[in-house]
Amino acid sequence: MFKILAKSGDEKLAIVYVAKSKAGHYLEMVESIQPPFTIDQKWVLIISTLSGCPINCLMCDAGGNFQGALSKEEMFAEIDYLIGTKFPDKKITTKKFKIQFARVGEPTLNLAVLDVLRELPSRYQVSGILPSLSTVAPVGCEDFLTKLIAIKNQYYGDGRFQLQFSIHTTDVTLRDKIIPCKKWSFAEIAEYGQKFYCKSDKKIALNFALAKEYPFDVNIMQKYFDPNIFLIKITPVNPTLKASANNLTSYFTKGESNEDKNELIKSLKKAGCEVILSIGELAENKIGSNCGQYLKKLNGELYD
Repeated sequence: MFKILAKSGDEKLAIVYVAKSKAGHYLEMVESIQPPFTIDQKWVLIISTLSGCPINCLMCDAGGNFQGALSKEEMFAEIDYLIGTKFPDKKITTKKFKIQFARVGEPTLNLAVLDVLRELPSRYQVSGILPSLSTVAPVGCEDFLTKLIAIKNQYYGDGRFQLQFSIHTTDVTLRDKIIPCKKWSFAEIAEYGQKFYCKSDKKIALNFALAKEYPFDVNIMQKYFDPNIFLIKITPVNPTLKASANNLTSYFTKGESNEDKNELIKSLKKAGCEVILSIGELAENKIGSNCGQYLKKLNGELYD
């Protein structure tokens, strides 16, 4: 289905694979063991849904050079290949098997992602399968996200699905600059959350790849987002080429993640918000496996 062009990484942490499909699509995929977990406890696959991405977020190197949506077969080929690297017999023994639709591309721009989600439980015989989908909620995603509710309810009940909206700042004007496409308002995301969420579900994450330059108003979180449905996930702005070009400095970095000493985290918790502070391993920056890092930009010769 595709040819592996290169790989970068560490077997004990994460490996990024660069590939070209028979259809001519360049894609990237990641398999990751996230410390302190072992592969027996948790194993994460991160696959591409598009070849390139038309959104062009301000801190993401994967934007641009959009070649189109990957087919269902191409996405399953990514998953099958990554499974083969750790489980050649296809018998996945990890307790939590997480598949993130988050490497390259806005997943709601590809309806074939829904077909993959429908087939995952029957294709892979593993009890701990956990799909994770992250979106900026571009206008036009209504059909995709409406169908996602039914798929989640049918195949992934009891908290076996993770949904995340990428927000990055509470400043609406700046959000439009960071995510340069027409997208759902906070009110529309909140309304959708009411329809999507069931009491047995995981809370919907509102992701902030938070830069020091990005305002964050706790009052806006309280105004729009029910803390019984949504949680706040704060991540670093990873050291991408675009982040550097746009002079973005991460609000949080490794070594500064003591959330009890941080006023922002304390104010969110005081407002009743559940907060996850997710700071990855610094070694992943060198590997290029962190969110927004795109080996095509970091190592363009791999695509020549």
